[in-house]
Amino acid sequence: MAGLKVTCLDCGQVNRVPAERLSADPKCGTCGARLTGTKVSEVDPAILQKAARNDDIPLVVDFWAPWCGPCRMMAPEFARAATQLNGQARLVKLNTHDHQAAGAKYGIRGIPTMVAFAGGKERRRQSGAQRSTDIVNWVKAV
Repeated sequence: MAGLKVTCLDCGQVNRVPAERLSADPKCGTCGARLTGTKVSEVDPAILQKAARNDDIPLVVDFWAPWCGPCRMMAPEFARAATQLNGQARLVKLNTHDHQAAGAKYGIRGIPTMVAFAGGKERRRQSGAQRSTDIVNWVKAV
């Protein structure tokens, strides 16, 4: 079956979506949740691991914590970047305060840290707060 693999960030089901439909609001065949879009999703470690391993489109993770000032400053910029990258990449957040083992597993030493996964591998990593234009340019280089 043709199409790009995209993991549902709600139920974890891997879906196949034709490349030309990525920006057309595709939905999960199991639960009906949006697979792409302009909103940043909060993920848990299990969904992150599955999506990072399986997805054919770039998955960009913002490792953050609610007590982190730079993380809070970057949150609206990350959301603006997600709007601009609809269909080209998916932007998600993982709370390292709530999921400390995940932060350790991915080698997060400072927050905020963005990690881009594509084709089942980590492709890029960037620490520190970024503006939306910088995030978009960074993601497009994946």
